[in-house]
Amino acid sequence: MPISFASQNQLPIRCVHPPHMPSCVCPRGGDVSLHLMLRHLVSLLLLTCPLARAQTQHATPDAPAQPALTSSQMQPLNPDLPTLFIVGDSTARNKEDLGWGDHLAPLFDTSRINVANRARAGRSSRTFINEGGWDAVFKELKPGDFVLIQMGHNDGGDLGGPKPRGTLKGIGNESQDVPQTSGPLSGQTETVHTFGWYLRKYIADTRAHQATPVLLTLTVRNIWTPDGSGTPRIERDMRSGDSTYDSEIRAVGAAEHVPVVDMATVEADRLEALGPAKTAALFPIDHTHTSPEGAELNARAVTEALRRAKSPIAAFLN
Repeated sequence: MPISFASQNQLPIRCVHPPHMPSCVCPRGGDVSLHLMLRHLVSLLLLTCPLARAQTQHATPDAPAQPALTSSQMQPLNPDLPTLFIVGDSTARNKEDLGWGDHLAPLFDTSRINVANRARAGRSSRTFINEGGWDAVFKELKPGDFVLIQMGHNDGGDLGGPKPRGTLKGIGNESQDVPQTSGPLSGQTETVHTFGWYLRKYIADTRAHQATPVLLTLTVRNIWTPDGSGTPRIERDMRSGDSTYDSEIRAVGAAEHVPVVDMATVEADRLEALGPAKTAALFPIDHTHTSPEGAELNARAVTEALRRAKSPIAAFLN
């Protein structure tokens, strides 16, 4: 219902707003200064509301509730074969078949290599570690294995509070002590590091086991903007403060001499070829989480990116 600022003796006039904004009623006549103030307030709302909507729409949504892992997701590893581990979030493992990691094994010759999807929905580069996911992988890791590391979608979250999963922006060695009130470190003060610091930890730990770390760029979100000619273009990277996650992943890879496999470009090119309408069908939940068909497309984007990067992992593909 519109809010009326008119007195009983004033005739209201309705302001014109964009469709997404509620209407209001402004006074005709009466106190001119009040009328000017209200017009100024409306102008501010016109400027700020679209920005707020954009920030809300582009925030990383929560992963859908996760059921128990299925038997196919818990297959034992053949100790005589090298293993390709996947470390990531819900874009790689989401329910039974909504993450690309669960579509990857059929693309490999599993008589020559194990494919182990160890991604966990809702985790960031920080919480995959402090909730024990990385320790579990570390115990399985052996010389000759490979680790695909894809983190970032959840790293923009809060440092503390009810869902403490964010990391500090950047790739430096800065840190911040944060008292925790929830999660595995509730009641303790956690030292939170930068996104790049956590990536370097995965790399160092993997190498300590004489295994090979590989960084992946992030899966693409279903967010489109027109280019200068009006052609819709899909988002190819996520903002991280003054930088972007993929640029930080590349910077860490270059500094640590770790290959960066650019599956994001392969995926984005394929989605742009499909166009916004057909792409929307691959994202039925939100702009981040895909359908099984979208997960299959992402898995194939990973394998194509491995080939383009001339990764030794590509030798095990079908």
